[in-house]
Amino acid sequence: MKGHEDVQHDNIRGVSRRTVLTHAGVIAAAVTVTSVVPGVATAAPKAPETTPADVPTSANGWPLEKEANHVSTVWTRPVPGTGHKLDIRIGDAEAILLHVIRRYHYEVEQLNPGDLAGWQRIGTLDEKLPESNLASGTAVRIRPGAAAEGSLFPLQEITVRDILADCEGVVRWGGDDKKVDESLFYLGHGPDSTEVRDVARRLRTGEATPGRGAGVAVDPLSRTRRDRAQRLARQQAGS
Repeated sequence: MKGHEDVQHDNIRGVSRRTVLTHAGVIAAAVTVTSVVPGVATAAPKAPETTPADVPTSANGWPLEKEANHVSTVWTRPVPGTGHKLDIRIGDAEAILLHVIRRYHYEVEQLNPGDLAGWQRIGTLDEKLPESNLASGTAVRIRPGAAAEGSLFPLQEITVRDILADCEGVVRWGGDDKKVDESLFYLGHGPDSTEVRDVARRLRTGEATPGRGAGVAVDPLSRTRRDRAQRLARQQAGS
């Protein structure tokens, strides 16, 4: 089976007027998303069953965005509890990736200014690699300068594995890719994924429930959590 970084993708092509209008309709629906807590979306527009063939996508199948905060599904959003903001795709991607960032901030290492990077234009990225997912707003870099293998201490990596398991496999870590990038976290499922919607829904509910959500103390060293995280690590390393 090919790795995610090996998937080939078409170059960005011209988009028809019909596609632009269709895409604009999806964007309009996405902008109406509301929040339960600051920066965490409570609902997302219903994802299409497939992305139209003439819409260029990132490596994970999500449509690219040319800019943020203007006729776009990518907007600058606060990351609650961190004091930081970043450009990210609103809706399910926002709910999931902000959860990853917050747990990282609380449990792995406190994030400082410059430690977060979200959406980037595709022209600055390799379209064939998972980093292209930044251009669809479905990926983040945490501590971008620490991309090399071995950037985390053992206990930090155990916690990262627990965070991935908390996301039930819909988030992949660049530390598992053939071209290692330990700063990169991205959605590994496309916009038609029921798993993405289910995980996003669960995380939103957790954030709105006292005693649950990011920031609640967990023990990533417990046998149950370690076993769960290790099973997922083996699964994702072989995919």
